[in-house]
Amino acid sequence: MSAPAGSPQRAASTRIQPKLGGVAASGAAAGPGPAPHQQNVADSLSCPVTQNVQPPKSSPVVSTAVSGASSARLPPTANHLVEPVASVTQPSELLQQKGMQYGEYVNNQASSAPTPLSSTSDDEEEEEEDEEAGIDSSSTTSSASPLPNSYDALEGGGYPDMLSSSASSPAPDPAPEPDPTPAPVPTAPQPSKVAKPFGYGYPTLQPGYQNAAAPLHSGGQPGSAAYSGFQQYAQQYPGMNQLSSSLGGLSLQSSVQPESLRPVNLTQERNILPMTPVLAPVPNLNLDLKKLNCSPDSFRCTLTNIPQTQALLTKAKLPLGLLLHPFRDLTQLPVITSNTIVRCRSCRTYINPFVSFIDQRRWKCNLCYRVNDVPEEFMYNPLTRSYGEPHKRPEVQNSTVEFIASSDYMLRPPQPAVYLFVLDVSHNAVEAGYLTILCQSLLENLDKLPGDSRTRIGFVTFDSTIHFYNLQEGLSQPQMLIVSDIDDVFLPTPDSLLVNLHESKELIKDLLNALPNMFTNTRETHSALGPALQAAFKLMSPTGGRVSVFQTQLPSLGAGLLQSREDPNQRSSTKVVQHLGPATDFYKKLALDCSGQQTAVDLFLLSSQYSDLSSLACMSKYSAGCIYYYPSFHSTHNPSQAEKLQKELKRYLTRKIGFEAVMRIRCTKGLSMHTFHGNFFVRSTDLLSLANINPDAGFAVQLSIEESLTDTSLVCFQTALLYTSSKGERRIRVHTLCLPVVSSLADVYAGVDVQAAICLLANMAVDRSISTSLSDARDALVNAVVDSLSAYSSTVSHLQHSVLIAPSSLKLFPLYVLALLKQKAFRTGTSTRLDDRVYAMCQIKCQPLVHLMKMIHPNLYRIDRLIDEGAIHVNDRVVPQPPIQKLSAEKLTREGAFLMDCGCVFYIWVGKSCDNTFIEDVLGYPNFASVPQKMTHLPELDTLSSERTRSFVTWLRDSRPLSPVLHVVKDESPAKTEFFQHLIEDRTEAAFSYYEFLLHIQQQICK
Repeated sequence: MSAPAGSPQRAASTRIQPKLGGVAASGAAAGPGPAPHQQNVADSLSCPVTQNVQPPKSSPVVSTAVSGASSARLPPTANHLVEPVASVTQPSELLQQKGMQYGEYVNNQASSAPTPLSSTSDDEEEEEEDEEAGIDSSSTTSSASPLPNSYDALEGGGYPDMLSSSASSPAPDPAPEPDPTPAPVPTAPQPSKVAKPFGYGYPTLQPGYQNAAAPLHSGGQPGSAAYSGFQQYAQQYPGMNQLSSSLGGLSLQSSVQPESLRPVNLTQERNILPMTPVLAPVPNLNLDLKKLNCSPDSFRCTLTNIPQTQALLTKAKLPLGLLLHPFRDLTQLPVITSNTIVRCRSCRTYINPFVSFIDQRRWKCNLCYRVNDVPEEFMYNPLTRSYGEPHKRPEVQNSTVEFIASSDYMLRPPQPAVYLFVLDVSHNAVEAGYLTILCQSLLENLDKLPGDSRTRIGFVTFDSTIHFYNLQEGLSQPQMLIVSDIDDVFLPTPDSLLVNLHESKELIKDLLNALPNMFTNTRETHSALGPALQAAFKLMSPTGGRVSVFQTQLPSLGAGLLQSREDPNQRSSTKVVQHLGPATDFYKKLALDCSGQQTAVDLFLLSSQYSDLSSLACMSKYSAGCIYYYPSFHSTHNPSQAEKLQKELKRYLTRKIGFEAVMRIRCTKGLSMHTFHGNFFVRSTDLLSLANINPDAGFAVQLSIEESLTDTSLVCFQTALLYTSSKGERRIRVHTLCLPVVSSLADVYAGVDVQAAICLLANMAVDRSISTSLSDARDALVNAVVDSLSAYSSTVSHLQHSVLIAPSSLKLFPLYVLALLKQKAFRTGTSTRLDDRVYAMCQIKCQPLVHLMKMIHPNLYRIDRLIDEGAIHVNDRVVPQPPIQKLSAEKLTREGAFLMDCGCVFYIWVGKSCDNTFIEDVLGYPNFASVPQKMTHLPELDTLSSERTRSFVTWLRDSRPLSPVLHVVKDESPAKTEFFQHLIEDRTEAAFSYYEFLLHIQQQICK
C-alpha cells in the first residue's frame, strides 16, 4: 500500500477510485460513513450448542450496547478516515512515461496542521499549537493541557507558518459526524494555495546571532559575568553549526577519488558480486557524527549524499527516499523516563544528537533552525548525576531512543492487549488441518502472549454461519452461539465474547482442545468471511486490538463474496497480467473502519487453490496488519508448510506488539515527502496511522527537494513512533538520521546506497504494476538503469562511450534490477500463480530492507567444504562464513553441495558426484542415490560437518521473521527447476542472462 500526495483538488478527483496505489485518494472514498445498524441481541446467554441465536424484534439491550461502545473510546472523526492526504499523486504519475523519473515532483502540500481554535495573534497562536500537541510552551508535561482531539494534534505536526495561513478560517468541529457522501469532483482544475515548506517561517540564523545576549529566564538566570562570551559555548557544545563548517573540506571532489567512484566496465568485469554481504555505505561525515548516527538497520536513505538542489537530483536520475524499520527488535535501547520531553516549539522535532547548543540555555533545531529554550529539568543529567550539561543527556547522545510518554500523549487511557481469532471451519479448512496446529500453538504460547493482567481474548469461527464463543468466567464449559443471519450480523452476548485471558484461562484451554475436532464431520463448503469480519469489527470497536483471520478459500457467501478471476492458461503469459488489483472495495472499507477503531487485521491464507489474495490482502494493507501465505497447505500432505506455519505462529504470537500507534517522519526544511509505502492508513500529510505495529514491519517513503539546500551542509530525518505497549505504557520511539549535502554530480553518485535504491524502486514498481500494467513497471525498471548509467557516463568525459561504465557504487544496480525482473512479482513468461505473484508484491511493500534483499537477490554458498576459518561466534556456537557465489550454474559443480538462501525458502542442491562423506555426515544417507527426493530436514548427526552445516543454516534462519522452508534438491531431479529459476545470471526461455541484459542496457544508452 502506498500513499501518494498531490493537491487537495487532485485528491477530490481521485478519491472514489478504489486503487491499491493511492491510499489517500481511495481511502477518502472508503471513509467510515454511518455506523452499521446493530441488530437486537438475544436475551438469553445460555444458548445450547445446536440452537441458532435469532435476534428478537425489540430489546432494550441494543441502545446500551451501542452507546457503551461509543463511549468506551473516541469515535473516529470524519477527517480521521475521510480526510485526503494533503497532496495526491496518481500512481501512474509516479513512474513517468520513459521510466521512473524521480526528481521532478512538485509537492503542493496543503496545511495538515490542526487549525487554531480561533483567530489570534501570532504569539497566542503559537501557544495554542503547543497546547493542541498536548504539551505546554516549554515542552514539559502539564496537567493543564487540554485533551487533544486527534492523533495528529497529539503527536504535534503543526508548523506555525501553516497555522498562520489558516488562522482566519473558522475552527472545525472537533468531532464532526462522518459524511457518507464523497466530496463532489471539481469540473475544472482549481488553483490550490501551495503551503510553505517545513520551517519556512524561521530563516537561517545570521552569523552574529550566536553572540547575542542570552534571553531572560524567569528563574535561575545566570549572571552576566559567567556568560560574557558565547563563542566558547559554541565550541564546548558541538552541534550542527560547528560540524557543518568543519565538513567544508570533506568534499569528495577535493580529495583522492573514493572507491565508490571508481569506474567499472560492467561488460568486462564479470565477477562484480562481493564474496561477503553488501553493507550499507557509511555517510561521508566527520567521525563524531558517524558515531552518533542512526543504525542503517533502522533507517537508511537511497542517497547518503543528498543533492543540493532538485535540478541536481533530476540530473543524477536516481531515486531519493528512505527505508525504515522503526520497531525492530533491539538489544540495546535507551529508555528515558522524564517529565520533560524536549521538542522544537516550531516543527515539534524531538531533541537529538544533531541539534546545536548555542549556549547552556538555548538549542537550535536541526530541522527548521528555530532557537528553543532548554527546560530547567533538562539541565540535569540522570546518568552522570550532574547539572548544567544538557549536551550530555542520553537524548542528545543517542540517535535511537524511547521515551515513556505521559498522559499528554494519550487520547484515552492506554488500551489493554486484545486478541481476536477469526477461524475458517468450512470443509476445506478442516480438510487442510490447520486448526490442530493453530490450537496447539496457542496452548503452548498462551502465557507468552504480550500483555498484562488486562489482556483479553476471543474466538469466532465461521462457515456459512458465524459461531461465537461465550467464555465468561464461572461457566462450566465454553458455549457456542450460532448466528445464521449473515446479512445483518449482530453480537449475541457483547459482554462475554472477549474475556480476560487470566480469569477465563481454563475455559479458553478447554475450547482450544475441543476446536480441532468440533467440525470434523462438517459438510459446509461455503465461507462467509465478510460477515465474520463485520462481526469482528463490532466486537473489537470498543477497545481496538488485533484480529487474526485464518482463511482457506474464496469467500462465497454474504458481503465480500468473491469469484475466481484467475485463468490458469495465462500464468506464463508474456503480455498482460490481469487482476492484480482488488475485485471489490469491501475489504478496504472494512480495513479503514477497523483502523479508525485502532484495530488491525492480520491475514493467514492457507489455500490449496486460487483465493483472490489481491482482494483479501486489502483487509491487512489498510489496517496496518500483516499477511501470511501458505500455498498448497495441508498438514499431512505438505509437512514442510505445516512446520513453517507452526514456527511462524510461535514468532507471531510471542513477538513484541504496539497498539494504537501513529508514526510521523520529519525532515530538514527544504525536503519533503510525497509517497509512503507499507501497510498503514495515512491520516494527514505525514502522519501514518498504525493500529498495530510489529518488529517485522518495514516502510518506505519517497522524497523530493523543494528548496535549495545551499545554506546547509547537513540534512536530518527523524521518525517518531508513538504507541501503546502490551503492558499499557504509552511510548515514543525516535530515530534520527544525519546526512551530508553535496553540490556535485560525482558526489551524488559516490553516495548511492544501491540496496536501498533497489528496494525503493521495487515498491514503486508494485504501484506501477497495479495502477497501469506489469509491462509498464518492467519497462520503468529497465529505464531506471538506462537513465542512471547514461547520466553517469555523461559526467565521465575521458572514457569511451562504446563501453558500459558504472561507478563502483552502482555496479550492482543492473544485476539487482535483473533479479527484480525475474522475481515472482514481476516476472513474465514463467508459470506464476496469480496469488503467488500478488503475495510477492505484498512482501515487497512491507518487508524491511534486510529481508527484502534476500527475496530479490538470493545468496548462494558452497557448503560441502565448510571450515572454521573466518567463522563467527554466536551464543557459544561457531558459525562458518562461506563466501557468497554468483547466481549462475557455472558456479555449481557436480562434486559439491550448495545452499541458496532465498529469504523465505532454503535450497540445498546436491551434485550427482558429491563426496559420499558429506552426504553421509550431513544428510545421513550412504550415497547420492539413497537421498530421498523430498527431504526437508537436516538430521542432527554427531559429526563435525553436520554441526557446521546445521550451525550455519540455523544462524541464517534465526535472523528473520518468516521461517524458511528447507528443500534438499538432488541434481537431475524434477524439483531442481525451482532452484535453477533463482540463478538469475543465467538465461531462461523468457528472460535475459546477466550479460545479455548488460548488452541490452548498453544498446539503449547508445540509441
